[in-house]
Amino acid sequence: MSSSLPSGMTRRELRERAEALRARAGDEPVRILTVCTGNICRSPMAEALLRAELEGTPVRVHSAGTRALIDKPMTADAQDLAVQYGASEDVVAAHRARWLLEPIAEDADLVLTMAREHRTGAVELAPRLLRQTFTIREFARLSGDLSDGAIAAAADAAGTAPRARLAAVTALVTQQRGAVPPVPPQDDDVIDPYRRSRETYEESAAQLVPAVREVARVLRATLA
Repeated sequence: MSSSLPSGMTRRELRERAEALRARAGDEPVRILTVCTGNICRSPMAEALLRAELEGTPVRVHSAGTRALIDKPMTADAQDLAVQYGASEDVVAAHRARWLLEPIAEDADLVLTMAREHRTGAVELAPRLLRQTFTIREFARLSGDLSDGAIAAAADAAGTAPRARLAAVTALVTQQRGAVPPVPPQDDDVIDPYRRSRETYEESAAQLVPAVREVARVLRATLA
């Protein structure tokens, strides 16, 4: 029987190592993925703003595009508006677009897309994330009636591990789908400003920024 154990390890040592690995995994930061098409306007702006809003919390935010313009920076207007709304200039300047691939999607605890088409694309890549994938405005709409206390109570019931707490709160938000009045489908999307006017960029940011702030509120209450 002992020949099936790793060389030099007793069953007790193996069990202790497994418990230590689970403990470390439980302390891992939650992973938020934002998604748009080219990954040079909406999703990197959401990423940069969420990073700024959630500084000091156990959250890692990154982004990708379903048809990314690989290695391209954010557009000038997107950079300018992101900084205007509080994003770090360094984070904004460092961004380079990347393609949404299955391992990137699978790594996420919560996927926030900029439009319904991106939500579909993310779920097709990682079907297990069906209940953890929302457009960012949809998530904000569904969570809007949840108090910080209700969010904290759901998170506390899941224990202290950040990822388990987020999973519990995501389930709570999902439950709101049957309780919150529906809206026209397009109201859950953030308009794509790529190759359009400055005014369209500002309209896109005006849709995105309140949603980012609501997501940040939920995450702060979850991880407090």
